[in-house]
Amino acid sequence: MEQYPSPNQDPRPDGIPIDMLVLHYTGMQSAKDALERLCDGQAQVSAHYLIDEGGKVVSLVGEECRAWHAGVAWWRGRVDVNARSIGVELVNPGHEFGLAPYPEAQMAALIELCRDIVTRHAVRPGNVVGHSDVAPRRKQDPGELFPWSRLAEAGVGFWPGPCEPLRIEQGLALSMLAEIGYQTDDWQKSIEAFQRRYRPAGISGFIDGETAALIAAVLDFIRRDTI
Repeated sequence: MEQYPSPNQDPRPDGIPIDMLVLHYTGMQSAKDALERLCDGQAQVSAHYLIDEGGKVVSLVGEECRAWHAGVAWWRGRVDVNARSIGVELVNPGHEFGLAPYPEAQMAALIELCRDIVTRHAVRPGNVVGHSDVAPRRKQDPGELFPWSRLAEAGVGFWPGPCEPLRIEQGLALSMLAEIGYQTDDWQKSIEAFQRRYRPAGISGFIDGETAALIAAVLDFIRRDTI
């Protein structure tokens, strides 16, 4: 693993466990551009790791420190997501420059890294999230082309199986989304984030029967996983 220290870091607060893994895309035109930005003291952004398209992993911030990757974020009522998470950036042009599929070499390296992280820090599957999950008003990464199901098959995170459509009243569905972890003040953006992750073929921002069924399946898993 290559070391390329970023100045954009600070000590983690005392007494807060590392219990989240947050995945991002860089949203820039090249790995070089992304690395320069993540190590630019004026940019005030960083991550613990960067993985390029060829699978090279670069360590930018030691896990014992807080990297500045999530920004204004929320998950299960926690507002300082940076304080309790490991952030991983995947080199990808993102929506601004043409969202691209994630190459095999990049995914293989990500899976190996993530397995190690979730094992060492005992990160529960429900706390393996995308940037769009924790900041749905602002972010769309790692985007609808990210293969969350493949990550889950490798033992990182969770992916629901096929679901029969359900009818759930919107208020109850939003309450269920909140229990999963989403901030639902801007409910349409939260639904979009959920769909971007679990139903990427249909991102509408509205709760249809399939979305309701997926919400129920994810929440059922979260509840059973925390028993």
